[in-house]
Amino acid sequence: MLPGADGVNSRLPRLFRAAATGAAVAAAVFLAPAAASAAPEPSRRELTEQQRRLTDDAERITEQYNGLRVRLQQSQRAARAAAQNAGRQQKALEELRGQVATMAAETYKNGSTDPSAAFASASDPQAVLDRSATLDYFARQNGTRVALLLQSIQAAQRAQKSATDRERQVRRLAADSQRKKQELQDKLAKVERKLNIGAPLPKAGAAPAVAPDGASAKAMGAVKAALSQLGVPYSWGGGSPSGPSYGIAQGANIKGFDCSGLTLYAYAQVGIGLPHYTGSQFNAGTRVSRAALRPGDLVFFHADLHHMGMYIGNGKMVHAPQTGDVIKVSPISGRPFAGGVRIA
Repeated sequence: MLPGADGVNSRLPRLFRAAATGAAVAAAVFLAPAAASAAPEPSRRELTEQQRRLTDDAERITEQYNGLRVRLQQSQRAARAAAQNAGRQQKALEELRGQVATMAAETYKNGSTDPSAAFASASDPQAVLDRSATLDYFARQNGTRVALLLQSIQAAQRAQKSATDRERQVRRLAADSQRKKQELQDKLAKVERKLNIGAPLPKAGAAPAVAPDGASAKAMGAVKAALSQLGVPYSWGGGSPSGPSYGIAQGANIKGFDCSGLTLYAYAQVGIGLPHYTGSQFNAGTRVSRAALRPGDLVFFHADLHHMGMYIGNGKMVHAPQTGDVIKVSPISGRPFAGGVRIA
C-alpha cells in the first residue's frame, strides 16, 4: 500500500458524494426550465373548439338576457295596469262612501243615528265591518248599497296588493338584469380574446333566389327583408323593427343584429310584431316539422333555443351567427335542430 493511501481512500466517499450532489444540483438547474416549458401549447384545432364553445355560451347568455328584458317589460306593464285599476277602484270607493255618508246625515236629521257614518269616516273601515253589531245593521239596512261598498273596498285592496307585488317583481327583475349584464360582459371579455374581433369581417355573398314552395306572401316578404341584411355585422343584443341597432355590452359599439333581432326585423317589415327573444318567438306561431319547412319559417336550435334563423329552402337559412361574423346564409344541418315555427 502506498504511503497515505488510507487517507486518500477515506476521502474518496466524500468526494463521490460531493460530486453526486453537484451533478444533481446541475441537473436541477438545467433541467428545471426545460420541464417548466414542456407543457404543449394548445393546437389550432383545440383553440378553434374553445372559441366555438365560448361563442356558443355567449349566444346562449344573449338570449337569456333578451328573455329577461321581455319579462321586465311585461312586469312593468302589469304593474302600471294594476295601479290604474287600484285608482279606479279607490275612486269608486270614495263615491260610495260619500253616498253612505249622505244617507247617514239624512237619517240623523230625522232623529236617528246611523253606523254608516262611523264606517264612512273610519280610517280602518275593516275594523268597523268586524264589529258584529255593524255587520248585523248592514245586513238589515240598505243591503245592496253596502254590498257594493264592501265589494269596492275589497277590489281596491286586491288591486293595491297586486300593484305592490308587481312593483316588487319589477325591482327584482331590474336587479337580475343588472347582474346578468355584468355576467355577460365578463363572458364576452373572454370571447373577445378568442375571436380576434379586430379582424376584417367575412364576406356574406350574394342573396340567393328563393322559390316560394308554398310559402305565403308575408313569409316571402320576411325572407326578402332578412336577405336584404346580408353582410350586416352581428351585434350582441342588436336589432329593432326599423333595422340594425347598437346592441349591449360587447355589441354596444356594433350596429347590427343578433339572431332574434334579425327575425324580429324581417317580420316587422310585413306588419308582424315579434319579441326580441328566441323563447317568445318559438311560441309565436304554428309548430312545423323539419320535413315540412317552408321559406319564412323560423328554425330553432339547441334544447334551450339559444340560436335561431329563418328558413329559405333547400336546407338553408339566413341568420346572424355569432360575434365577429355577419348576416349570412348557412345550412341548417350540423346544428341540434329544436323545431320550426310558421309565423305567416
